[in-house]
Amino acid sequence: MTRLWSLVMGCFMLLGLLVRTGFRTRGPYWRWRIDTAFGRGMPESRRERIHTTLDYGAWMWRMRRL
Repeated sequence: MTRLWSLVMGCFMLLGLLVRTGFRTRGPYWRWRIDTAFGRGMPESRRERIHTTLDYGAWMWRMRRL
């Protein structure tokens, strides 16, 4: 249940980040985020990219709670 809650709240965190960046997913912040997260190469499958993005959102939520 905790993992599910982190995932749901992570989605809200990602939504807030999208709002703050003006939904410009190809803007400077998102380019930097992709370069630092996937410096070794972007995952080829869309499923893996979605999974890692949701994991990042859940991580943001857990860090915010600390």
